[in-house]
Amino acid sequence: MSRPSRRMWRPLTEPTPVPIEFVLPPVLTAFAGLPDPRVDRTKRHALLDIVAITLSAVLAGAEGWVDIAEFGHARESWFRTFLRLPHGIPSHDTFGRVFARLDPVAFERCFQAWVGEVARLSQGEVVALDGKAVRGSGTGPAREGALHLVSAWACEAGLTLGQVRTPAKGNEITAIPELLALLDVRGAVVTVDAIGCQTALATQIRAQGADYLLAVKGNQPWLHERIVAALPDAEEHDWQRNRNLSTSLRHRVG
Repeated sequence: MSRPSRRMWRPLTEPTPVPIEFVLPPVLTAFAGLPDPRVDRTKRHALLDIVAITLSAVLAGAEGWVDIAEFGHARESWFRTFLRLPHGIPSHDTFGRVFARLDPVAFERCFQAWVGEVARLSQGEVVALDGKAVRGSGTGPAREGALHLVSAWACEAGLTLGQVRTPAKGNEITAIPELLALLDVRGAVVTVDAIGCQTALATQIRAQGADYLLAVKGNQPWLHERIVAALPDAEEHDWQRNRNLSTSLRHRVG
């Protein structure tokens, strides 16, 4: 049974005649190819309408299907300026049922295409790749069954560009390249913690047109020792004099 909404969405006083090219066009484009799991005779609401309302509501702070449906009703006049809505705003049950049947892989692909369109990275922007266990997703003191995600965070935009699920933290090394391959990071600076300090990952980042900043710890003893030894001289003199050393270290990562 759905909980009552805690939010009071303030309806717009009148329709906002915003041209379609300025109202969520990336959503309508990116999700146009999302497979619809419903049979034709049960399609009272267009799939793109359901997706656009849901994404808009979540961005506005909605936390559940009831919130999403109520947000849709409160903003219906605005949504009608660019959505079909042949039977009005779907019920909260409809939102829940449709999303439960969507192909998660296809949805993720569309979602990342949308995010990539609305959050084009500026030159030199930092994209941080990191893995975390989702709070509250595990059980017991050891957090058994916790959901682990590797995420790409665009620091300047303040936006998560994409996520990949991994069985456990130790498997981040395989998930990071997978996530990176989904992103357009040209011109950005990709940062990764010590688990990603690998030759293959550094090569992939450069191949995708980005620069990298990799953390080095004791798990890379040879590299760590060389960097520690080079820092005093680099601080005392011009960093450019250590360019040859930097080139040598780059080829020895991993």
